[in-house]
Amino acid sequence: MVLNKEVEQMYSEAVDIRRALHQIPEPGFLEIKTSDYICRYLEDLNISYKKYAKTGIVAEINMNKKETIAFRADMDALSMTEQNDVGFKSLHEGYMHGCGHDGHMTMLLLFAKYVKANEGDLKKNVVFIFQPAEEGPGGAAVMIQEGLFRDYKIDEIFGIHLHPEFDESVIAISEGPVMAMTGEFDITVKGKTTHGAMPHTGTDAIIIASVMIQQFQSIISRNVNPTEAAVLTVGTIHGGERRNIIAGSATLEGTIRAFNENEFYKILDRMRQIMKGLEIAYDCEIEADLRVDYPPVVNHRSSVENFKISNQDMNLVEFPPQMIAEDFSYYLKEVKGAFVFLGVKNIEKQYVFPLHNSKFNFDEKALLYGVQSYINMVYKCKE
Repeated sequence: MVLNKEVEQMYSEAVDIRRALHQIPEPGFLEIKTSDYICRYLEDLNISYKKYAKTGIVAEINMNKKETIAFRADMDALSMTEQNDVGFKSLHEGYMHGCGHDGHMTMLLLFAKYVKANEGDLKKNVVFIFQPAEEGPGGAAVMIQEGLFRDYKIDEIFGIHLHPEFDESVIAISEGPVMAMTGEFDITVKGKTTHGAMPHTGTDAIIIASVMIQQFQSIISRNVNPTEAAVLTVGTIHGGERRNIIAGSATLEGTIRAFNENEFYKILDRMRQIMKGLEIAYDCEIEADLRVDYPPVVNHRSSVENFKISNQDMNLVEFPPQMIAEDFSYYLKEVKGAFVFLGVKNIEKQYVFPLHNSKFNFDEKALLYGVQSYINMVYKCKE
Protein backbone atom coordinates (compact mmCIF):
# COMPACT_ATOMS: atom_id res chain seq x y z
CA MET A 1 0.00 0.00 0.00
CA VAL A 2 1.47 3.31 -1.08
CA LEU A 3 0.28 6.78 -0.20
CA ASN A 4 1.60 9.72 -2.17
CA LYS A 5 3.51 12.25 -0.08
CA GLU A 6 0.85 14.81 -0.92
CA VAL A 7 -1.81 12.47 0.40
CA GLU A 8 0.14 11.68 3.58
CA GLN A 9 0.37 15.41 4.23
CA MET A 10 -3.44 15.66 4.09
CA TYR A 11 -3.91 13.92 7.43
CA SER A 12 -4.17 17.06 9.53
CA GLU A 13 -6.70 18.58 7.15
CA ALA A 14 -8.62 15.30 7.01
CA VAL A 15 -8.99 15.52 10.79
CA ASP A 16 -10.14 19.14 10.63
CA ILE A 17 -12.70 18.60 7.86
CA ARG A 18 -14.13 15.35 9.20
CA ARG A 19 -14.54 16.66 12.74
CA ALA A 20 -16.08 19.93 11.59
CA LEU A 21 -18.64 18.01 9.53
CA HIS A 22 -19.17 15.48 12.30
CA GLN A 23 -20.38 18.21 14.63
CA ILE A 24 -23.14 19.40 12.29
CA PRO A 25 -25.11 16.26 11.32
CA GLU A 26 -28.36 16.99 9.49
CA PRO A 27 -31.24 14.92 8.07
CA GLY A 28 -31.92 14.30 4.38
CA PHE A 29 -32.64 17.35 2.20
CA LEU A 30 -32.01 19.57 5.24
CA GLU A 31 -28.19 19.46 5.15
CA ILE A 32 -28.04 23.27 5.16
CA LYS A 33 -24.88 23.83 7.23
CA THR A 34 -23.20 20.83 5.63
CA SER A 35 -23.94 22.14 2.14
CA ASP A 36 -22.65 25.61 3.06
CA TYR A 37 -19.41 24.09 4.37
CA ILE A 38 -18.84 22.16 1.14
CA CYS A 39 -19.63 25.17 -1.04
CA ARG A 40 -17.17 27.37 0.85
CA TYR A 41 -14.45 24.75 0.52
CA LEU A 42 -15.00 24.44 -3.24
CA GLU A 43 -15.07 28.22 -3.64
CA ASP A 44 -11.74 28.48 -1.85
CA LEU A 45 -10.36 26.01 -4.41
CA ASN A 46 -11.89 28.04 -7.24
CA ILE A 47 -13.94 25.03 -8.36
CA SER A 48 -17.35 25.87 -9.85
CA TYR A 49 -20.42 23.90 -8.79
CA LYS A 50 -24.18 23.56 -9.23
CA LYS A 51 -26.90 22.80 -6.67
CA TYR A 52 -29.25 19.83 -7.03
CA ALA A 53 -31.94 18.24 -4.87
CA LYS A 54 -32.17 21.23 -2.49
CA THR A 55 -28.86 20.72 -0.69
CA GLY A 56 -26.88 18.58 -3.12
CA ILE A 57 -23.76 19.90 -4.85
CA VAL A 58 -22.05 18.84 -8.06
CA ALA A 59 -18.64 20.22 -9.04
CA GLU A 60 -16.52 19.50 -12.10
CA ILE A 61 -12.97 19.90 -13.34
CA ASN A 62 -13.27 19.63 -17.09
CA MET A 63 -10.07 19.46 -19.11
CA ASN A 64 -11.85 18.55 -22.38
CA LYS A 65 -10.86 14.91 -22.15
CA LYS A 66 -12.73 12.16 -24.00
CA GLU A 67 -14.13 10.55 -20.84
CA THR A 68 -15.70 11.86 -17.66
CA ILE A 69 -15.50 9.96 -14.37
CA ALA A 70 -17.63 10.81 -11.33
CA PHE A 71 -17.22 10.20 -7.61
CA ARG A 72 -20.01 10.46 -5.05
CA ALA A 73 -20.20 11.21 -1.33
CA ASP A 74 -23.42 11.21 0.70
CA MET A 75 -24.14 14.08 3.11
CA ASP A 76 -26.99 13.22 5.49
CA ALA A 77 -26.86 11.93 9.05
CA LEU A 78 -28.86 9.50 11.17
CA SER A 79 -31.58 10.39 13.65
CA MET A 80 -29.79 9.01 16.71
CA THR A 81 -28.04 10.40 19.78
CA GLU A 82 -24.27 10.06 19.77
CA GLN A 83 -22.69 8.18 22.68
CA ASN A 84 -19.04 8.91 21.86
CA ASP A 85 -17.15 10.91 24.48
CA VAL A 86 -15.08 12.99 22.08
CA GLY A 87 -14.28 16.67 21.70
CA PHE A 88 -15.97 16.83 18.29
CA LYS A 89 -19.25 15.24 19.35
CA SER A 90 -22.44 16.10 17.47
CA LEU A 91 -23.78 19.56 18.30
CA HIS A 92 -27.20 18.76 16.85
CA GLU A 93 -29.24 16.93 19.47
CA GLY A 94 -30.76 13.71 18.18
CA TYR A 95 -28.59 13.51 15.06
CA MET A 96 -25.27 11.81 14.42
CA HIS A 97 -22.96 10.86 11.58
CA GLY A 98 -23.14 7.21 12.54
CA CYS A 99 -22.74 5.84 9.01
CA GLY A 100 -19.49 7.46 7.94
CA HIS A 101 -20.93 10.15 5.67
CA ASP A 102 -18.70 12.75 7.33
CA GLY A 103 -15.75 10.64 6.21
CA HIS A 104 -17.14 10.23 2.70
CA MET A 105 -17.46 14.00 2.26
CA THR A 106 -13.98 14.53 3.67
CA MET A 107 -12.43 12.12 1.17
CA LEU A 108 -14.17 13.77 -1.76
CA LEU A 109 -13.20 17.30 -0.69
CA LEU A 110 -9.55 16.34 -0.27
CA PHE A 111 -9.65 14.53 -3.60
CA ALA A 112 -11.07 17.66 -5.23
CA LYS A 113 -8.22 19.69 -3.74
CA TYR A 114 -5.65 17.26 -5.13
CA VAL A 115 -7.23 17.20 -8.58
CA LYS A 116 -7.40 20.99 -8.72
CA ALA A 117 -3.70 21.22 -7.86
CA ASN A 118 -2.82 18.61 -10.49
CA GLU A 119 -5.46 19.26 -13.15
CA GLY A 120 -2.86 19.57 -15.90
CA ASP A 121 -2.04 15.86 -15.55
CA LEU A 122 -5.63 14.64 -15.68
CA LYS A 123 -6.48 11.83 -18.09
CA LYS A 124 -10.24 12.22 -17.61
CA ASN A 125 -12.68 14.97 -16.68
CA VAL A 126 -13.74 14.61 -13.04
CA VAL A 127 -17.16 15.22 -11.47
CA PHE A 128 -17.59 15.46 -7.68
CA ILE A 129 -21.09 14.60 -6.42
CA PHE A 130 -22.19 15.54 -2.90
CA GLN A 131 -25.57 13.89 -2.51
CA PRO A 132 -28.24 14.48 0.16
CA ALA A 133 -30.68 12.03 1.71
CA GLU A 134 -29.00 8.68 1.14
CA GLU A 135 -30.51 7.31 4.35
CA GLY A 136 -33.93 8.23 3.00
CA PRO A 137 -36.01 8.96 1.10
CA GLY A 138 -33.23 8.76 -1.52
CA GLY A 139 -31.37 11.75 -2.92
CA ALA A 140 -29.73 9.90 -5.82
CA ALA A 141 -33.00 9.49 -7.72
CA VAL A 142 -33.84 13.16 -7.24
CA MET A 143 -30.44 14.32 -8.53
CA ILE A 144 -30.87 12.13 -11.60
CA GLN A 145 -34.39 13.47 -12.18
CA GLU A 146 -33.06 17.03 -11.97
CA GLY A 147 -30.59 16.37 -14.77
CA LEU A 148 -27.32 15.18 -13.25
CA PHE A 149 -26.47 12.87 -16.15
CA ARG A 150 -27.86 15.28 -18.69
CA ASP A 151 -25.77 18.19 -17.44
CA TYR A 152 -22.57 16.19 -16.97
CA LYS A 153 -21.66 13.61 -19.59
CA ILE A 154 -20.62 11.01 -17.04
CA ASP A 155 -19.21 7.77 -18.43
CA GLU A 156 -18.39 5.99 -15.17
CA ILE A 157 -19.08 6.52 -11.46
CA PHE A 158 -17.53 5.31 -8.20
CA GLY A 159 -18.38 5.58 -4.54
CA ILE A 160 -16.71 4.53 -1.30
CA HIS A 161 -18.42 3.61 1.96
CA LEU A 162 -16.59 3.23 5.26
CA HIS A 163 -17.06 -0.23 6.77
CA PRO A 164 -16.00 -1.37 10.28
CA GLU A 165 -16.05 -5.06 9.34
CA PHE A 166 -12.83 -4.60 7.37
CA ASP A 167 -9.49 -3.65 8.88
CA GLU A 168 -8.29 -0.09 8.59
CA SER A 169 -7.03 0.75 5.06
CA VAL A 170 -8.43 -2.43 3.47
CA ILE A 171 -10.48 -1.76 0.33
CA ALA A 172 -13.14 -4.35 -0.46
CA ILE A 173 -14.51 -4.58 -3.99
CA SER A 174 -16.50 -7.24 -5.87
CA GLU A 175 -18.42 -7.40 -9.12
CA GLY A 176 -22.10 -8.11 -9.63
CA PRO A 177 -24.82 -7.63 -6.97
CA VAL A 178 -23.06 -6.40 -3.83
CA MET A 179 -25.94 -4.76 -1.91
CA ALA A 180 -29.59 -5.70 -1.76
CA MET A 181 -32.78 -4.32 -3.20
CA THR A 182 -34.90 -3.24 -0.28
CA GLY A 183 -38.50 -2.46 0.60
CA GLU A 184 -40.74 -2.00 3.62
CA PHE A 185 -44.29 -2.91 4.52
CA ASP A 186 -46.97 -1.77 6.94
CA ILE A 187 -49.96 -4.09 7.31
CA THR A 188 -53.13 -3.68 9.36
CA VAL A 189 -55.44 -6.62 10.03
CA LYS A 190 -59.01 -5.54 10.84
CA GLY A 191 -61.05 -8.14 12.68
CA LYS A 192 -63.95 -7.84 15.12
CA THR A 193 -63.50 -7.28 18.83
CA THR A 194 -65.47 -9.20 21.44
CA HIS A 195 -65.11 -10.57 24.96
CA GLY A 196 -62.51 -13.29 25.37
CA ALA A 197 -65.18 -15.55 26.88
CA MET A 198 -67.13 -15.44 23.60
CA PRO A 199 -64.47 -15.78 20.86
CA HIS A 200 -67.01 -17.23 18.40
CA THR A 201 -68.72 -13.85 18.15
CA GLY A 202 -65.61 -11.99 17.02
CA THR A 203 -62.72 -12.20 14.56
CA ASP A 204 -59.32 -12.39 16.24
CA ALA A 205 -56.88 -10.10 14.44
CA ILE A 206 -53.94 -11.49 16.41
CA ILE A 207 -54.64 -15.04 15.24
CA ILE A 208 -54.85 -13.83 11.64
CA ALA A 209 -51.61 -11.84 12.01
CA SER A 210 -49.90 -14.91 13.47
CA VAL A 211 -50.97 -17.08 10.54
CA MET A 212 -49.83 -14.33 8.16
CA ILE A 213 -46.36 -14.22 9.70
CA GLN A 214 -45.99 -17.99 9.42
CA GLN A 215 -47.08 -17.97 5.79
CA PHE A 216 -44.80 -15.02 5.00
CA GLN A 217 -41.83 -16.99 6.29
CA SER A 218 -42.64 -19.83 3.92
CA ILE A 219 -42.20 -17.46 0.97
CA ILE A 220 -38.42 -17.45 1.37
CA SER A 221 -38.15 -21.21 1.82
CA ARG A 222 -40.75 -22.27 -0.76
CA ASN A 223 -41.26 -19.52 -3.36
CA VAL A 224 -37.85 -17.91 -3.80
CA ASN A 225 -35.30 -19.69 -5.97
CA PRO A 226 -32.99 -21.43 -3.44
CA THR A 227 -29.94 -20.20 -5.35
CA GLU A 228 -31.00 -16.59 -4.69
CA ALA A 229 -30.62 -14.87 -1.32
CA ALA A 230 -33.59 -13.01 0.13
CA VAL A 231 -34.92 -11.88 3.51
CA LEU A 232 -38.44 -11.14 4.75
CA THR A 233 -38.51 -9.82 8.30
CA VAL A 234 -41.52 -8.85 10.41
CA GLY A 235 -39.89 -6.48 12.87
CA THR A 236 -42.88 -5.32 14.92
CA ILE A 237 -46.39 -6.54 15.74
CA HIS A 238 -48.94 -4.68 17.84
CA GLY A 239 -52.51 -5.63 18.66
CA GLY A 240 -55.15 -5.95 21.32
CA GLU A 241 -56.46 -3.82 24.16
CA ARG A 242 -56.75 -6.09 27.20
CA ARG A 243 -55.92 -9.64 28.15
CA ASN A 244 -59.55 -10.79 28.10
CA ILE A 245 -60.63 -9.06 24.89
CA ILE A 246 -60.40 -10.53 21.39
CA ALA A 247 -58.26 -8.13 19.39
CA GLY A 248 -60.12 -6.17 16.74
CA SER A 249 -56.97 -5.06 14.95
CA ALA A 250 -53.28 -5.86 14.67
CA THR A 251 -50.47 -4.09 12.83
CA LEU A 252 -47.23 -5.47 11.42
CA GLU A 253 -44.14 -3.67 10.15
CA GLY A 254 -41.27 -5.25 8.31
CA THR A 255 -38.69 -5.25 5.55
CA ILE A 256 -37.94 -7.22 2.39
CA ARG A 257 -34.50 -7.61 0.82
CA ALA A 258 -33.16 -9.50 -2.19
CA PHE A 259 -30.31 -9.24 -4.67
CA ASN A 260 -32.43 -10.29 -7.65
CA GLU A 261 -35.16 -7.83 -8.67
CA ASN A 262 -37.38 -10.56 -10.11
CA GLU A 263 -37.25 -12.51 -6.86
CA PHE A 264 -37.97 -9.32 -4.92
CA TYR A 265 -41.18 -8.67 -6.86
CA LYS A 266 -42.10 -12.35 -6.60
CA ILE A 267 -42.02 -11.94 -2.82
CA LEU A 268 -44.35 -8.92 -3.01
CA ASP A 269 -46.79 -10.80 -5.26
CA ARG A 270 -46.84 -13.79 -2.94
CA MET A 271 -47.47 -11.54 0.07
CA ARG A 272 -50.49 -10.05 -1.69
CA GLN A 273 -51.83 -13.53 -2.52
CA ILE A 274 -51.47 -14.65 1.10
CA MET A 275 -53.26 -11.57 2.42
CA LYS A 276 -56.09 -11.98 -0.08
CA GLY A 277 -56.50 -15.60 0.95
CA LEU A 278 -56.61 -14.68 4.64
CA GLU A 279 -59.30 -12.08 4.01
CA ILE A 280 -61.46 -14.78 2.44
CA ALA A 281 -60.63 -17.47 5.00
CA TYR A 282 -61.22 -15.31 8.09
CA ASP A 283 -63.79 -12.84 6.71
CA CYS A 284 -61.62 -9.90 7.66
CA GLU A 285 -60.09 -6.82 6.03
CA ILE A 286 -56.37 -6.38 5.52
CA GLU A 287 -54.82 -3.06 4.56
CA ALA A 288 -51.27 -3.20 3.25
CA ASP A 289 -48.71 -0.63 2.19
CA LEU A 290 -45.90 -2.47 0.38
CA ARG A 291 -43.14 -0.03 -0.57
CA VAL A 292 -40.17 -0.51 -2.86
CA ASP A 293 -37.18 1.52 -1.71
CA TYR A 294 -33.78 1.12 -3.40
CA PRO A 295 -32.78 -1.21 -6.26
CA PRO A 296 -29.83 -3.59 -5.74
CA VAL A 297 -26.31 -2.21 -6.08
CA VAL A 298 -24.80 -4.08 -9.03
CA ASN A 299 -21.13 -3.38 -9.73
CA HIS A 300 -20.10 -3.49 -13.38
CA ARG A 301 -17.34 -5.94 -14.22
CA SER A 302 -15.30 -3.51 -16.33
CA SER A 303 -15.39 -0.86 -13.60
CA VAL A 304 -14.29 -3.34 -10.95
CA GLU A 305 -11.42 -4.41 -13.21
CA ASN A 306 -10.47 -0.76 -13.82
CA PHE A 307 -10.46 -0.10 -10.09
CA LYS A 308 -8.33 -3.15 -9.35
CA ILE A 309 -5.79 -2.33 -12.04
CA SER A 310 -5.48 1.31 -10.97
CA ASN A 311 -5.21 0.32 -7.30
CA GLN A 312 -3.10 -2.82 -7.53
CA ASP A 313 -0.70 -1.41 -4.92
CA MET A 314 -3.52 -1.01 -2.40
CA ASN A 315 -4.72 -3.68 0.02
CA LEU A 316 -7.65 -5.01 -2.02
CA VAL A 317 -9.96 -7.85 -0.99
CA GLU A 318 -13.21 -9.25 -2.31
CA PHE A 319 -16.33 -9.49 -0.15
CA PRO A 320 -19.59 -11.43 -0.22
CA PRO A 321 -22.84 -9.58 -1.05
CA GLN A 322 -24.26 -7.49 1.79
CA MET A 323 -27.99 -7.39 2.63
CA ILE A 324 -27.76 -3.69 3.45
CA ALA A 325 -29.03 -1.17 0.88
CA GLU A 326 -27.73 1.97 -0.83
CA ASP A 327 -29.26 4.45 -3.27
CA PHE A 328 -25.96 4.51 -5.17
CA SER A 329 -27.80 1.77 -7.06
CA TYR A 330 -29.67 4.41 -9.07
CA TYR A 331 -26.42 5.76 -10.53
CA LEU A 332 -25.36 2.28 -11.59
CA LYS A 333 -28.58 1.93 -13.56
CA GLU A 334 -27.54 4.98 -15.60
CA VAL A 335 -23.84 4.33 -16.24
CA LYS A 336 -21.20 1.75 -15.45
CA GLY A 337 -19.39 1.99 -12.14
CA ALA A 338 -18.68 0.37 -8.81
CA PHE A 339 -19.33 0.84 -5.10
CA VAL A 340 -16.56 -0.22 -2.72
CA PHE A 341 -15.96 -0.47 1.01
CA LEU A 342 -13.07 1.09 2.91
CA GLY A 343 -12.12 -0.64 6.15
CA VAL A 344 -11.96 1.42 9.35
CA LYS A 345 -11.79 -1.30 12.02
CA ASN A 346 -9.04 -0.64 14.56
CA ILE A 347 -9.23 -2.94 17.58
CA GLU A 348 -6.41 -1.17 19.42
CA LYS A 349 -8.29 2.13 19.33
CA GLN A 350 -11.66 0.44 19.91
CA TYR A 351 -13.03 1.48 16.54
CA VAL A 352 -15.07 -1.69 16.25
CA PHE A 353 -18.69 -0.55 16.50
CA PRO A 354 -20.94 -1.25 13.50
CA LEU A 355 -22.55 1.27 11.18
CA HIS A 356 -25.69 2.91 12.58
CA ASN A 357 -24.35 2.48 16.09
CA SER A 358 -24.26 5.46 18.47
CA LYS A 359 -20.58 4.71 19.20
CA PHE A 360 -19.39 4.33 15.61
CA ASN A 361 -16.06 6.13 15.14
CA PHE A 362 -12.83 5.84 13.15
CA ASP A 363 -9.30 7.19 12.71
CA GLU A 364 -9.14 9.81 9.97
CA LYS A 365 -5.91 8.19 8.75
CA ALA A 366 -8.09 5.55 7.06
CA LEU A 367 -9.65 8.23 4.86
CA LEU A 368 -6.33 8.86 3.14
CA TYR A 369 -6.49 5.41 1.55
CA GLY A 370 -9.84 6.30 0.06
CA VAL A 371 -8.44 9.55 -1.30
CA GLN A 372 -5.48 7.67 -2.76
CA SER A 373 -7.73 5.15 -4.49
CA TYR A 374 -9.66 7.98 -6.14
CA ILE A 375 -6.43 9.62 -7.25
CA ASN A 376 -5.24 6.35 -8.73
CA MET A 377 -8.48 6.05 -10.71
CA VAL A 378 -7.85 9.29 -12.61
CA TYR A 379 -4.07 9.41 -12.78
CA LYS A 380 -3.09 5.76 -13.24
CA CYS A 381 -5.85 4.84 -15.65
CA LYS A 382 -5.51 4.51 -19.41
CA GLU A 383 -6.42 7.66 -21.31
